[in-house]
Amino acid sequence: MTPPLDDAGLPNRLPRPPEEMEALKRAWKPTPGFGLLKEVNNNIIGVLYIATALLFFVISGTLALAMRTQLAVPENDLLDHATYNQFFTVHGTGMMFLFAVPIVEAIGVFLLPSMLAARDLPFPRLSAFAFWAYLFGGTAFFCSLIFGVAPDGGWFMYPPLTGMKFSPGINADFWLLGIGFIEISAIAGAIEIIVGILRTRPPGMTLDKIPVYCWSMLVMAGMIVFAFPAVIVATALLEIERAFDWPFFIAERGGDPLLWQHLFWFFGHPEVYIIFLPAAGLVSMMVPALAQRPLVGHDWVVVALVGTGFFSFGLWVHHMFATGIPPLSLSFFSAASMAVSVPAGIQVFAWIATLGKGRLQWTVATWFLLGFLFIFVGGGLTGVMVAVIPFDWQAHDSYFVVAHLHYVLIGGMVFPVFAGLYHWWPTLKGTMLSERLGRWAFWMMFTGFNVAFFPMHASGLMGMPRRVYTYPGDLGWNALNMVSTAGAFVMAFGVLLVLIDMARDALGRGRPAPENPWKAGTLEWIPNGDYATRSIPHVRSLYPLWDSPTLSREVQEGAHYLPGAPTRRRETIVTSPIEAKPQYLMPMPGPHWSHFLAGLFTAAHFLCLTVQLYWVSLVPAVLAIASVFWWVWELDKGADHPPQDVGGGWRVPVYLQGSENHSWWGTAVLLLVDGTAFACLCFTYVFLWTVSPDVWPADTGALPGLEWLAGGVVLWVAAAGAMLLASRALNRNRAWAMRGALLFGLLLILAAAVAEPYAQTGSGLVASESAYGAIVFMLAAWQVFHAAILLLMTGYALARSFAGRLHARRRVTFDNVMLMWLYSCGQGVAALLLVHLFPRLAV
Repeated sequence: MTPPLDDAGLPNRLPRPPEEMEALKRAWKPTPGFGLLKEVNNNIIGVLYIATALLFFVISGTLALAMRTQLAVPENDLLDHATYNQFFTVHGTGMMFLFAVPIVEAIGVFLLPSMLAARDLPFPRLSAFAFWAYLFGGTAFFCSLIFGVAPDGGWFMYPPLTGMKFSPGINADFWLLGIGFIEISAIAGAIEIIVGILRTRPPGMTLDKIPVYCWSMLVMAGMIVFAFPAVIVATALLEIERAFDWPFFIAERGGDPLLWQHLFWFFGHPEVYIIFLPAAGLVSMMVPALAQRPLVGHDWVVVALVGTGFFSFGLWVHHMFATGIPPLSLSFFSAASMAVSVPAGIQVFAWIATLGKGRLQWTVATWFLLGFLFIFVGGGLTGVMVAVIPFDWQAHDSYFVVAHLHYVLIGGMVFPVFAGLYHWWPTLKGTMLSERLGRWAFWMMFTGFNVAFFPMHASGLMGMPRRVYTYPGDLGWNALNMVSTAGAFVMAFGVLLVLIDMARDALGRGRPAPENPWKAGTLEWIPNGDYATRSIPHVRSLYPLWDSPTLSREVQEGAHYLPGAPTRRRETIVTSPIEAKPQYLMPMPGPHWSHFLAGLFTAAHFLCLTVQLYWVSLVPAVLAIASVFWWVWELDKGADHPPQDVGGGWRVPVYLQGSENHSWWGTAVLLLVDGTAFACLCFTYVFLWTVSPDVWPADTGALPGLEWLAGGVVLWVAAAGAMLLASRALNRNRAWAMRGALLFGLLLILAAAVAEPYAQTGSGLVASESAYGAIVFMLAAWQVFHAAILLLMTGYALARSFAGRLHARRRVTFDNVMLMWLYSCGQGVAALLLVHLFPRLAV
């Protein structure tokens, strides 16, 4: 029965039945022992995620110390050039791919549910899969150092040096397949974050009441969706070139190494802001709490976050000023490189104004935030310097750029992350880290960092190039390198103190924390259990705990929404994306082995590919697919439940279909990733034509006839029509008509996917002869890949139909398949039009 409501439309503050709390505890009780491997609770996965990222940070930092020791004195022989190149590559890759992006996603997995007062993010198994894939993949990547097969082409892996001609071993493959696989984990996390922020906010938390950190994570995840596909496509092209000799980057056959730079930096420069924006969001949450006043210019800070995300995609040529880009393009990208500093400046001024107007609490987090402001502003100033083209030409590939990069990344991300660790540690286990050890750690990290990296500006301007493993002793760099090495060890000792502090707390020596020790105003400071908050509050402002001092007590007493577990399972409320009104109650999956096995077998599959055990790799691939099917088979049980009372006068269904379902949103975001990857392939086609038009067919008679184009378009369009017929049949519960339409449509898709490579082969085109042949067959292979995905998805949908789990009132699985199906048909038509019409129009 719905409880009585007060004047505000909320449940009265009446004592809740004790059985509600017991049901909540039972539903969210963690599994002991080895059950940890199958756990999906964000409170557990988030902590494991953060701990793994910090482990990889320490490993990468240790490699940096070895490199700094090598460079401490001239003509040192501690590391030979081959080992140094491996250390350099693994260090840069580890910091950028295995620490920086994963830790900001990991903090999001841990913090976002409590900040949104949600029980968990909407796809808990996806978060868990992303973590295990990251752990297994990252561990295998670092282990390549032990066996002497670590990549050695730099963390940017520029061709042609990383092509088969100059890197014939499997070193480069560890980077291309390993990092490409790990980026899948990052994209999975981004999908989780986007849908979680838009669909699992508490009632009343409209878009103007979302915490700044949530905005920063939303923008960051959106940037991952549009940036990471570029590096995945780039790694796929280079790996295919290495494996099958398709010349995407080989200039002698029409390829171009600059193609790699365009694709890589289209990902690489937004990645700087993918790293920075979540850290900036953390700062925008800590500053008001520590200053005890709302953030100055909140709306402008949100606009700055969105603007930074937008501008960042216009900056990739910032890294290519010395590659011969036309002057007009240089001017545009130089202006964009300077303009992006404006949103960052808005945020810095907002933070300073808030600190200046408030009553500052001097905590360890405060010191790390002040250190962040000093270092990041310095990095921003040198960033404007290298945005000036003549200066960039002089400083390019020198240690000045190394100094700038570290000032931006360590100042802009590492210091805020360490501030966040100290600030939010009480939400982890109710204890506080040591203020004394924390201050020592800060001053060692701050001093050591500046001593290590500030001299690199000078050594770079004196001519010291990047990526050298030794140098003569008569060039004037000796003292600067020795000072930098000493500073690096001081900073490392500061990091060690933080780790010791965390270990002390883990051993039970941490000081108990009071409730909300910093007197913050946001929801994550409401006491949490395994089930997150006792109930889900109604939100009326940006700082609910400040504006309603009794809110924390009300939530703990079970007022507001979802005080128990109506379905006796883990669950949370799904709200509308704009107004945050309750739409339905979402049962959430509990502990399971499937996501762990899927992560393990996926990592094993890519590892087998790396060491060239191609046929063996099929075994873990099949097992990974089976694990995913096992994972999703039971996820729509809510269709059998009647509507439930969630408090506040709201009685909502436990299952919704179509565009209101959270899984539909997840599939839609995935298709944005897919579409971006396809756009990168189309860009590759056009770019290779602009640099090597001579390898494109000069005579249209060499192309397959237009009947192949017409036939292919008809097949794709007919397949889309078959899916629409299947959807109509499902609405009418005509199961056999739906199954027949799906099977017929699937045959059309397979025919369309196979017909294109057959036509190209029949016209005499060979993929290995020219860049034109390579990209044409790559586009065809992309459609074959989608046909294979649809084969699996359709088979799964048919299996559910035969099991009685797919009908007119339980069609979420079908709707997701339909989204992928219709997208693939549209993509197939677009690829055909590009490949068949472009050469004819360009002649």
